[in-house]
Amino acid sequence: MPIRAIRSWIPVLALMGACVGAVSCGGSDTPDLPDTNATAVMDYLEQVNYQESWELWPGFGEMHRGGDPHGTLLTTYLNPVALDALNSKSGSMPDGAIIVKENYTPEGVLDATTVMFKKAGYNPEHNDWFWSKVGADGSVQKEGKVEGCQACHGDVRDNDYVFTGSLQ
Repeated sequence: MPIRAIRSWIPVLALMGACVGAVSCGGSDTPDLPDTNATAVMDYLEQVNYQESWELWPGFGEMHRGGDPHGTLLTTYLNPVALDALNSKSGSMPDGAIIVKENYTPEGVLDATTVMFKKAGYNPEHNDWFWSKVGADGSVQKEGKVEGCQACHGDVRDNDYVFTGSLQ
């Protein structure tokens, strides 16, 4: 094939590579992961419509039994990254994993939303987890490297700070 013909294909091949990269790298309508602050995380959850687009924790339905400090009833969602890690029994959650617990009163009224978000390099002493708790009214109650969250979930450090089910 003449050099001129090969050169004419370079832009086409570059465009094809970009398209394949966008598909295989998750390029879609999904927004970039949020910053490590509760408002950004809640905005992200709204953007991705997590209640409709993410899965419930396998084996748990909506309004499963909970306890302090999360609430009497819980609904627990996993983003696709977290769900894949759980299903594959990878031993830990990867960067970008998000676990959302909607915390309900005994009467089934939403009280707060708690989130674990794994962000590489954010919190190495506690497996890079960012924590937040936002009230039903939108008030940020806790966020960041929350000592209470780290201490309690530290009891399951060997399961990457996750209580709800085994990652191994």
